[in-house]
Amino acid sequence: MADLVAEVRKIPPVTRFLLGSSLGVTLAARLNIVSPYNLVFLKEHVTRQLELWRLHTSMFLGSMQFDYIFELAMLYRNSNSLETMYYQGRSSDYAWQLVFVCLAIILANRPLGSWSHNRPLLHALTYLSCALAPPGTQSSIMGLLTLPVAYVPYAMLGMDLLVSGIDVAAQSVSGLVVGHLWWWLIWGANTGAGGMERGPLADYARAPRWLRNWFGEREGARGSSGAGYHVVPPRRQQTSARGTGHNWGAGQRLGDS
Repeated sequence: MADLVAEVRKIPPVTRFLLGSSLGVTLAARLNIVSPYNLVFLKEHVTRQLELWRLHTSMFLGSMQFDYIFELAMLYRNSNSLETMYYQGRSSDYAWQLVFVCLAIILANRPLGSWSHNRPLLHALTYLSCALAPPGTQSSIMGLLTLPVAYVPYAMLGMDLLVSGIDVAAQSVSGLVVGHLWWWLIWGANTGAGGMERGPLADYARAPRWLRNWFGEREGARGSSGAGYHVVPPRRQQTSARGTGHNWGAGQRLGDS
């Protein structure tokens, strides 16, 4: 048990919160500890009866089927890579931005009448991690399909359409749109691997002092967002024995260490 706790503590704080929320909400519903009806987003219950917890639980109510394992793995890999690379040493900024990303997802799904926002959140995280990945990065989806990382969000969208139908795919599109706005407005359209936020709203994306203090971060601390990637030139990739890309999201090394 002590070893398990130690491993959990190695996970960065925001990613750990996301994983804990996903497991707590989904398992509670799956085991009938709490009725899913009390966890989904229902506008009237939120606005009129002030059941504000639905804003949180609807973000993390995962699939009630076996593919939830895939969702959980995808959540971990993309969030962990973002927090340990591009938000290294400033988890407060990551948490602050995620609050507005989740609110944007809820608003974007109002026309769709969505009651769960888990898939849009996964797609938004995937889009940002792929948009910030170095050019030429290859990504493996569950070890089954390898393709350029720029196409991963759209491959996921196609899988949602084929497996779950048009309604789920429409929700996924909302996540892609929010993820694109996150990248464009906060990071900037020309920002890639190793860059910092330079988008039109970058100044508003900094966490307030009270949140930085809560995370125990120093004023003005900036992480090294270039860590974790080693880009191999295309010609060298062909001859490198280990240049096989990385699995789902950012953060794995390409080529020789």
